[in-house]
Amino acid sequence: MFTVSSYCTAVSTNSPRLSLRIRMIEVVCNDRLGKKVRVKCNSEDTIGDLKKLIAAQTGTRWDKIVLKKWYTIFKDHVSLGDYEIHDGQNLELYYQ
Repeated sequence: MFTVSSYCTAVSTNSPRLSLRIRMIEVVCNDRLGKKVRVKCNSEDTIGDLKKLIAAQTGTRWDKIVLKKWYTIFKDHVSLGDYEIHDGQNLELYYQ
């Protein structure tokens, strides 16, 4: 019997295959100029995917968006789970 402890996975113990359930999270991005965007995405999505969702809501180009938390600039190819971005977390939204 194999179990995975976490908030984002579920395990089927009846079958030999491991079935995973992806958890949807909501990320809040604030540019501190009056625009606050709430985006629902998966924890396994990349920062680039998140930027594209933000661009669809704001009308800006996704490659002109920079996401930060304090002094950390998030890279496009890394997933939200790798950066430990969880449900309800606030990110800073900047434009290049």
